[in-house]
Amino acid sequence: MLKFIHITSLAAIALLGFIVLDWFYEISPIAYISIVLLWLLLVLLGSFNMRWQFFTSSIIKSSTSERKVAITFDDGPHPEFTPKVLQLLKLYNAKATFFCIGKHIESYPNIVKQIHVEKHKLANHSYSHATNFGFFRKNRIVEELKKTDALLEQITGMKNTWFRPPYGVTNPSIARALRDTNHTVIGWNARSYDTVLKNPTRVLNRLQKKIQPGSIILLHDTHSRCPEIVEHLLQFLKKENYDCVTIETLLNES
Repeated sequence: MLKFIHITSLAAIALLGFIVLDWFYEISPIAYISIVLLWLLLVLLGSFNMRWQFFTSSIIKSSTSERKVAITFDDGPHPEFTPKVLQLLKLYNAKATFFCIGKHIESYPNIVKQIHVEKHKLANHSYSHATNFGFFRKNRIVEELKKTDALLEQITGMKNTWFRPPYGVTNPSIARALRDTNHTVIGWNARSYDTVLKNPTRVLNRLQKKIQPGSIILLHDTHSRCPEIVEHLLQFLKKENYDCVTIETLLNES
């Protein structure tokens, strides 16, 4: 499995090797540029692919063989759509995990309280979910995570240890911050692209091909298509004899 430290070490060794060889043979500048460009490409790909575990370890799926899955929602709570999702989850006796943005927790504490009271799992999705979150320094990331955890604990009375990076992006600063905060990073293996695909049927078809025992499903409770997608997904999971559980339950039973 690719790791940032290994790729960086190999790139450094290759560059040093070229420098040494350059004393005896003329090494083309293209060789140096190629090493740097390859390193940059791998770092970029690793930043956007949690499956690689490139900068930090993350859980993308449970190893359980039982027909259990975890539906997760990012970016909420939303004042209109999250309550509708909660109604559907109750109707189908399903549990889910909500990765909440801190500033939304502040805006809609009653919805967060409802999520907790109805026995779903709440987790950290940063405080700001800023578009440039991946460029934040370590100390600011730590501050965001601690602030959001404090908000969750204030409402639920429980300490949080789960974190999902905004946009699923990881990098050295985020990795260093997580070593300080001791959060467990939760990824996914069934990505819906529900914020990109406008047709709910396409979203569902995509998920149905990805879902397997132990799957972690990624959705967003922040758009008008979400309730329809959730309802049809729950119908599919019920038909296929899957239990919908929280991340905590899924991992404890793996």
